[in-house]
Amino acid sequence: MRVLWTKARASVSEVVEVLPGERRPAYNTVLTLLRILEQKGYVRHEKPGRAFIYYPIIDRNRARRSAVKRLVSQLFDDSPGLLLMNVLEHDEVDAEELMHLRHMLGEDA
Repeated sequence: MRVLWTKARASVSEVVEVLPGERRPAYNTVLTLLRILEQKGYVRHEKPGRAFIYYPIIDRNRARRSAVKRLVSQLFDDSPGLLLMNVLEHDEVDAEELMHLRHMLGEDA
């Protein structure tokens, strides 16, 4: 999805080309993933020439909200607070992020 959000439109080959790392996934692996994303309603494709061109139909923020909602539901008993506490207890959160969280909570300290 990151590739499609960045490029706006891309063929399977273009997605494979820009994926990081020495061991990129195979063309068929990326094609399968794009087809799954299309079935789930995240992307669509068109065929202007020989290759399918895929493009996102939901933006990054909507996808994030959906993923976090699923995560909270499946692993944190529908409690966003439990997720936040888990992150704060087990992950490094820098001072700027903590200030932003305090601001969001109305604790401008």
